[in-house]
Amino acid sequence: MNNLFLSLISSIIIGLGATLTFDLWALFLKYAFNVTPSNMCLVGRWVLYIPDGIIKHSNINSTPQKGTECTVGWFTHYLTGFMFAVTFLAIVGNSWIQLPRLIPALIFGVITVSAPFFIMQPLFGFGFAASKTANPMQARLRGLMNHTVFGFGLYIFGLLINWLI
Repeated sequence: MNNLFLSLISSIIIGLGATLTFDLWALFLKYAFNVTPSNMCLVGRWVLYIPDGIIKHSNINSTPQKGTECTVGWFTHYLTGFMFAVTFLAIVGNSWIQLPRLIPALIFGVITVSAPFFIMQPLFGFGFAASKTANPMQARLRGLMNHTVFGFGLYIFGLLINWLI
């Protein structure tokens, strides 16, 4: 099988699978501990305001809603997971698929929390690392936990790809 094609298919399955793992973890937290999951509709709202030239919001919660923001938000969420998987596999190399290892996947998952901390939350008006939210430390710990679970998902779906090929 073509190496480029195999890499692309692997990235898609691993990225979508790791993102699904992230979302299943959020559902578990919601139903087991009444923890409100991240609002992907806000991600869609942010994306839909970009063509209007609005990238940074004072508080995205007070920005008027857009019609398809939830759909766009979920699509963006899974696209981001795919792009993270592409980046991860580019860093660790395709040999990782031949022998998936947990530690590199967990480390990468932890590193990915820098995207919401230093990019998305400030652009949403929530401050760096959620510093302008009601409970910044709780938001930081949840983000770290969620992205660690994303890393675990990279590993689980890496094992699945390894098993399939």
